[in-house]
Amino acid sequence: MSESKTTGPVPEEKTAEEEQPRSPREIRLVMVGLVVTMLLAMLDNLIVGTAMPTIVGDLGGAEHLSWVVTSYTLATAASTPIWGKLGDLYGRKGTFLTSIVIFLVGSALSGLSQNMNELIGFRALQGLGAGGLMVGVMSIMGALVPPRDRGKYQGMFAAVMALATIGGPLVGGFITDHLSWHWTFYINLPLGVIALAVVVVTLKLPKVRNKARIDYLGAILLTTGITSLVLITTWGGQQYDWGSKQILGLAALAAATLIAFCYVEQRVQEPMLPLSLFKNLNFTLVSVIGFIVGFVMFGATVFLPLYQQVVQGASATNSGLLLMPMMFGMLVVSLVVGQAVTKTGKYRIYPIIGTIVMAVGMVLLSTMGTTTSSFTSACWMVVLGAGMGFLMQITMLVAQNSVELKDMGVASSTATLFRTIGGSFGVALFGALFNNRVTDTMKERLGDHAAAGGGGMKDPGQMSPADLRKLPENIQDAYHHAVSNGMHTVFLWGAGVAVVAIAAAVFMREVPLRGAGAGKADKSAEASLEAAAV
Repeated sequence: MSESKTTGPVPEEKTAEEEQPRSPREIRLVMVGLVVTMLLAMLDNLIVGTAMPTIVGDLGGAEHLSWVVTSYTLATAASTPIWGKLGDLYGRKGTFLTSIVIFLVGSALSGLSQNMNELIGFRALQGLGAGGLMVGVMSIMGALVPPRDRGKYQGMFAAVMALATIGGPLVGGFITDHLSWHWTFYINLPLGVIALAVVVVTLKLPKVRNKARIDYLGAILLTTGITSLVLITTWGGQQYDWGSKQILGLAALAAATLIAFCYVEQRVQEPMLPLSLFKNLNFTLVSVIGFIVGFVMFGATVFLPLYQQVVQGASATNSGLLLMPMMFGMLVVSLVVGQAVTKTGKYRIYPIIGTIVMAVGMVLLSTMGTTTSSFTSACWMVVLGAGMGFLMQITMLVAQNSVELKDMGVASSTATLFRTIGGSFGVALFGALFNNRVTDTMKERLGDHAAAGGGGMKDPGQMSPADLRKLPENIQDAYHHAVSNGMHTVFLWGAGVAVVAIAAAVFMREVPLRGAGAGKADKSAEASLEAAAV
C-alpha cells in the first residue's frame, strides 16, 4: 500500500545522517553539549520563578506579572513544531545552533530590561529560542543514536530533569539573595556558550539542502491554534471566567484554526506536521500517553509543594527539595529501563507498567490528609515518580522509532508539544478543581463570610503559608483541611485521566527497534511497522 512509506521508518533505506556509525566516544562528546542545552531549557523558568517577587519590586508593573511567564510559554509552545520541521528540511545542526543563539540573545536582553514591558518582550524572544532547544536535543539524539542503543543515554536526560527541578529554585534563590535578579538571566550565557562550542566542534552532520517550500500557512494556523489553547489554560478561571466571551472566543479560534490546519496539511507538498504520521498506531498512542504524562506531571509538581508547605509545614526556601522523592523515583527507574531496553530491544511492557504505577501513585497521593506524615507522602511521591520514569523517555523513543529519519524533527517536536499542551491543560484543570474544592470546604467549616475573605483572609485559592500564619488558629485548621480536600480531588481526577494512558499503552504494539544489537529483528522491521500502521 502507498501508506507504508509514511507510517514508519524503512530500515534498509539510510539517509546521509545514518551512513557513518558514530563511535561511543564521539557520541559522548556530543552528549556533553546536548545535556548542557537541555539543562538550559529546563532551568530557566524554575530560576526565574524564584526571582519574580524581586523583579516586580524593582521594575514595578505587578499587574503584568503573569505575562513574564505567559509570553515565554506561548513562544516556546508555538515555535516547537516549527523548529522540528526546519531541522528536517534544512539540517538539525544549523537550526539547533540558531535556537541556542536566539535563546542566549533573549536571555541577555531580559537581564538588561529596564521595565516590565521590555522584560515581557525579551522573554518572548527567549521562549522562541527555547522552543528549539528541547526539540534539537531529541532530534539530534535520534539522528546519532539508533533507538536500540538510546537507552544507554536516556539516564543522562532523566538526571538533568531531576537536577533542574531540585536545583533551579535553589540557584534562583541564591542569585536573588546574593547577586541580583539580572543574573537569573545572565547565568544562561556561560552555559550557552559551552553548549555552542561543544556542539560546533563535536557534532558532525552532513549539510542538508532541501528545495521544498516552507508551509507558511500551516505554520501560521498551527501557531494560532497552539497559542489559543495555551491562553485558554492560562487565563481560564484566573483572569477570565471559563464561560466568559474571551475564553469562549479563544476556544472557537483554536477549533477553527486547527480544523483549517488539518485541511491545509493534506494539500501541501511539504506539510509542517504530516498528518500521515498519525496513521501509525504507535505514534498516535505515544502522543496520547505523552499528553497525559505532561498532564499528570505538571499538575503534581504545582500542587505537591503547596500541600507540603501549608499542611505539613515544610519550608518554602528550598522548595525544589520538596520534589526530590518523586525525582529520585523517576531517575532510578528511567536508568534501569533504559539499560533494559538496550539489552533486550523490548519496550512494550514498560509503558503498560508505567501507566499503571502512575495511576496507583495518584490514588495514593489522593489519600493524603491533615495528619499524613512527610515520610508517607514522600513514599507516595516515589511511586508516582517511578511510574513517570517508565514513560518519560520511552514515549520519545517510540515516537522516533515510528518515523523515517527525515521526519525525526517533526516526531520529536510533536512528542514534546503534546507533553507541553498536556501540562498546560493539567495545571488549568487541576487549578480549577483545587480552588473550587478549597472554597467549598472553607464555606462548610467557616461559613460564606469567612470563606469569601472575611476576617482579613484572602481568596482561599491564593493564600500563601506566610498569609496563613497571620490568621486565627480555627481558620488555619479549616484551611489545612481545605487544602487536603483539594489535593484529594486533584489527584483522584489525575488517577482517572491516567486510566486513559493505561488503555493507550495496552494497545501499543512491539515494533523492533532499529540499531545495533537488533540482529535478525531488523529483517522483519518493515513488516512489523506496516502491521502497526492503521
